[in-house]
Amino acid sequence: MAATATKLSDWLRKIVLYQEDVKDEHGAPPAVPAVRATVAAVIRNPWLGTGPGEVLAGQAEAVAPHLARALSDRLKAALGGAEEIEAFGKAAIVGTAGEIEHGGALIHTPYFGNLFREFLEGESIICFADSRSDAGQALIVPMWHKHAPATRSHYQTIAARVSDGPRPDEIVVIAAASTGPRPHARIGDRKTDQVVTAEKLEHVFA
Repeated sequence: MAATATKLSDWLRKIVLYQEDVKDEHGAPPAVPAVRATVAAVIRNPWLGTGPGEVLAGQAEAVAPHLARALSDRLKAALGGAEEIEAFGKAAIVGTAGEIEHGGALIHTPYFGNLFREFLEGESIICFADSRSDAGQALIVPMWHKHAPATRSHYQTIAARVSDGPRPDEIVVIAAASTGPRPHARIGDRKTDQVVTAEKLEHVFA
């Protein structure tokens, strides 16, 4: 099915912004402060009532680019611009009347992912989570570094929740970002780790 002209307002019920600025972690301020945020768009499911054979690309092309722009704009406004953002992630929660693939169609195609990455000036593949649930359920959204996904200090998660969504006929699409690493990150980096194999750790298993 070909994409039809649309505006986000044709599908959108609400946008929810959550932001946190951790000042103390386990009794000490983080050495590298970071502000983290999620932006969630609650939209009507474009494929409601269709079956597993429905082609999803047309509506994905029509709706997902608007979501990518709206959510990235809100994140940039909340966190001080794309240049301040170091880590990102994405997620979708599908209401109980939809398929889990409906959420995937909105966040896993280039119509969302490529644009979200471009708008936040990143290069990495965007880590993700997706789920189907009743309204009000939280989803843990993973994030990693927008340029260097092997940078372990930026492996982090943030909880996203919309109190009254998704309704059965809705999808919640979530974008997440952070201006820095986890508090007190100190477990090394994948690029500098020693080579670890079962053979090298025989003394541990003994």
